Amino acid sequence: MTLFLHDEDFMRRAVELGWAAFHQGEVPVGAVVVKNGEIISSAHNEKEKRQDATAHAEMLAIQRASQALGTWRLQDTTLYSTIEPCPMCAGAIVQARIKKVVFGARDLKAGAGGSLINVLDFPGLNHRVEVIEGVLEDECTELMTEFFRRLRRGG
Repeated sequence: MTLFLHDEDFMRRAVELGWAAFHQGEVPVGAVVVKNGEIISSAHNEKEKRQDATAHAEMLAIQRASQALGTWRLQDTTLYSTIEPCPMCAGAIVQARIKKVVFGARDLKAGAGGSLINVLDFPGLNHRVEVIEGVLEDECTELMTEFFRRLRRGG
């Protein structure tokens, strides 16, 4: 039996992953990829752990979804992220043919889903992604705010 959940339910899982990243000293971003109402992959940032600039939550979730499905074409999937994807992640989302992205908080400094630039709906690209923003925005914003507040305080 497949349990069809709402955007908020999937975003709650992404927020949990963001808190896991937070407690590991990573920028607290969590992401999940969903197909047919089921989570097929999930990840949080691992840049510090891996010492890899590409180890963003979205990138890792996309890689794991491709492995789980046995294809790089992630059509008919939705990616949930606690924060608006950066240009690198947005490019990977387009390349993977992900149908929809749902994010919590905007990233006014590096967002590529409409805040700074819009890679997800860029004219001329061979794939455009539906975007829903602001799902559990307060929780996602608080996660980032608390992380950077502690970082500035040295703790």
